[in-house]
Amino acid sequence: MKNLNHLLTLIVLVTLCFGAYGQDNVNNASENGRIGLTAYVPQQVDKISEGTGNMLVNKLNQIATQNGFAGDAYFSRFILTANIVPLTKDILATAPPMIALTLEITLYIGDSEGGTLFASKSITLKGVGTNETKAYIDAIKKIRPSDPQFDSFLEEGKSKIINYYNTKCDAILKQAQVLTNTNNLEEAIELLMGIPDVCMDCYNKSMEAVAPIYQQLIDRDCQKKLAEATHIWNANQTIEAANEAGRLLSTIEPRAACFRDVKTLANRISKRVYEIDKREWNFVLREQQINSQLESEKIRAYRDVAIARARRRPPVTVIEHKDYIIKNWINIH
Repeated sequence: MKNLNHLLTLIVLVTLCFGAYGQDNVNNASENGRIGLTAYVPQQVDKISEGTGNMLVNKLNQIATQNGFAGDAYFSRFILTANIVPLTKDILATAPPMIALTLEITLYIGDSEGGTLFASKSITLKGVGTNETKAYIDAIKKIRPSDPQFDSFLEEGKSKIINYYNTKCDAILKQAQVLTNTNNLEEAIELLMGIPDVCMDCYNKSMEAVAPIYQQLIDRDCQKKLAEATHIWNANQTIEAANEAGRLLSTIEPRAACFRDVKTLANRISKRVYEIDKREWNFVLREQQINSQLESEKIRAYRDVAIARARRRPPVTVIEHKDYIIKNWINIH
């Protein structure tokens, strides 16, 4: 596992809140509590070109962002996707000849893993170009992300996602326990950290559950790195070996159960370095970070684990995501 302390990065969680808090609480939520929708366009949609698909993804991203639904491609359970159906095609008698298309573009919000469609909205746009690709692009350019007609569509999707977490909280907690029991600790933490602080009831339960799992994780990490560092030092007691072992020891979380043994090894190495090199070993443990640690820093450490695991998966792009279950929404094969 990578150094937990080096993974301090912004995570925009693909999550929602407990229904009892209502829409006002969602709208006033902190950054971590926002609803996240990941923009995604299946490669097969009307067999559009990659450039056209990327432009459509950009428009979907703009719709999500400008309406407070910015998502993260690494946390992509809930998606904002689209399908394009050409309604008319005309060849204009111009010089050069132009192609005029009328397109029906339908937007969807849904659970890509469970295959549940939450909301849909269709719009009709016209585009003109010297070829079909340019006509498609011309039409897609006319999508206005802040158009009020998207409001009810987005609100419906948000309400359905809220209801998802309202009804699935206990199941999520049980799933996390199963993952913990099978030693899939990082996956369990990622699952629990998908519940934001705006969902107070479910969030509090998830924080109670994630703390001991995180402790197991850092204890396991500590034992592994301590064993590696000990082997490196015992095999070759040189300055180079000391520095290599020190790099491992410096990444160990101070709250780990074996941290006392980490200090013992570090002191032993330091003493020997002075004996063989007549100088102090330039090494500092992270021990000072354990004192007066804020609750927010602990939560950030949990989130670091979640995002580190998520980033080991490929991000969502316009390329077909094999795990998405959306074929019942869109007529693709």
